[in-house]
Amino acid sequence: MNVIMTTKVDLASMNIKRKLIENFGFKESDELFDGNPVYQNAKTIILTTNDEMIYYDNLDHEIEKQLGFKPEIIIFASRHSSKQKLPALTTHITGNWREAMYGGRDGSLAIAEPNAMKLALLKLNELNDMDWLVCYEATHHGPSELDVPSLFIEIGSSKEEWINDRAGEIVAETIIYVLDNYKKTKNKIALGIGGGHYAPKQTRRALEGELAFAHIAPKYVHPLPKEMLLKALERTNGRVEAIHVDWKGSRGETRQMARALAEERGIEFIKD
Repeated sequence: MNVIMTTKVDLASMNIKRKLIENFGFKESDELFDGNPVYQNAKTIILTTNDEMIYYDNLDHEIEKQLGFKPEIIIFASRHSSKQKLPALTTHITGNWREAMYGGRDGSLAIAEPNAMKLALLKLNELNDMDWLVCYEATHHGPSELDVPSLFIEIGSSKEEWINDRAGEIVAETIIYVLDNYKKTKNKIALGIGGGHYAPKQTRRALEGELAFAHIAPKYVHPLPKEMLLKALERTNGRVEAIHVDWKGSRGETRQMARALAEERGIEFIKD
């Protein structure tokens, strides 16, 4: 069973949920999750909680406890916030390269589903008729303690965008497309090293070529210990076949460690 996770405290999340129910045949079931109605459509359910989703570690276990099944994948329908208030449609995996400032645990990464994230990026870009930014974000915030693959798909970056009808439609359609197709998709999976939070080089590579990114470690978390790069490889659904480094957007010790790790593991090293 696939899970689309929403929360009552997030305007974008409620916008996306409304469009999913209106446009994709979800019906209210007899079950409750965190006291809220569960909506179901074939092999997918929409769950709603009452607090911020970034703090919902062990969500998969709570779903199993309350509803009796373990999700195959969780897609979080969420808002994105930024000081620049840049209109954007984004996707990313969760986790904390260093200290956990916003949910999750220190030095802990959720399980990336790179094929699903790439499909999300491509579909958001295809449907984007508003001239908004479409991009990956680097791995950040919680929840990090999940034993099933997950990803966030977000509307950013201020209230005006969060409640935008068209943005809600785009993300809802993207989520359904991803869930219908990610298992049938095979790309070259890459770990991303360097660049800014909005991962411009990784985004371009994914939109224009064969790479599908798993975890992305931006420059602002460098230098990174080798154990975190190894953890990023391990916490990816599928075999990582390449390490892509934004060369100018990386600190020397981290990019050299990435090169050495690629050689050690027999993984393609891509200098960009």
